Amino acid sequence: MTAVIDEPPTRERPPSRWAAPPRPVWEEEPSRAGVAGKGLVLALACLGVLFPLWIVVVTSLSSRRTIDEAGGLVMVPKGITFVAYRELLSGGQVTRATVISVLITLVGTVFSMTVSVLCAYGLSRIGSLGHRWFLMLLMATMFFSAGLIPTYLLVQSLGLTDSYLALILPSAVSVFNILVLRGFFMGISPELTDSARIDGAGDFRILWQIVMPLSRAVLAVITLFYAVGYWSAWFNASLYLNDQDKMPLQNVMIQLVQKQQAPVGLGQAIKTGELSGLAVQMAVMVMALLPVAVLSPFVQKHFKKGMLTGAVKG
Repeated sequence: MTAVIDEPPTRERPPSRWAAPPRPVWEEEPSRAGVAGKGLVLALACLGVLFPLWIVVVTSLSSRRTIDEAGGLVMVPKGITFVAYRELLSGGQVTRATVISVLITLVGTVFSMTVSVLCAYGLSRIGSLGHRWFLMLLMATMFFSAGLIPTYLLVQSLGLTDSYLALILPSAVSVFNILVLRGFFMGISPELTDSARIDGAGDFRILWQIVMPLSRAVLAVITLFYAVGYWSAWFNASLYLNDQDKMPLQNVMIQLVQKQQAPVGLGQAIKTGELSGLAVQMAVMVMALLPVAVLSPFVQKHFKKGMLTGAVKG
């Protein structure tokens, strides 16, 4: 006869203090319903963004007869015609305004990036002359501004009225962009710059051959910010320019869409019925949006890295 020995009940071990804490709710694996809900929300958001753009593009490519049959904006294309674009780019005010906007964007972006990079690199060197005072002075301009009237009087006293420099200099430098660049530059290992300085490299060579190649992400993002700002700017032109022949594309679009003023060279074509005024308006909008839509995907991969790294390490 064998004796049966009852084993003591096992006790659950208390959780160790070294055990990983439970994950938050937002880090758990999403359910199928959650994934489907997120996909539906993203699809609706994309539809809300792309549908107005679709209407603008289709209307710009529609004939006058199609626009009249639709009673205005066209949602379903019925034949495609490039008459509006051909007339806009055949010479005249719109063509000249497009060239002006492109040149202002290129020159202004290069000038702003040069000033911002040099200023940010100088402020990123802690031991530089007047580092603290220059930084405080720049940050003060983010909270205190002289105002519109003193700025206009300054531009006028410098003789920049009716000059293309009035479209660049008043908005050439953004303190926020400088601070983002400075934060990124400070995150670069000082051993790299110190070793280059020991080898005899100066500050400009260190900046050009070491700092800037390591900062391509943030440089791409800030360049996009400046380029979009110059391309979309209209207020400085409406304030400082009186000559209609010097107006950039955005101001011509405002005159065409809001004030219903036909561009020079297209007024007769619209009056005779050869061209629809609504198609011209939509075509100018497409021309104004096209450069930003084309350039944005090329810097999208650098956007998250450039912004987050520059902001966190400041």
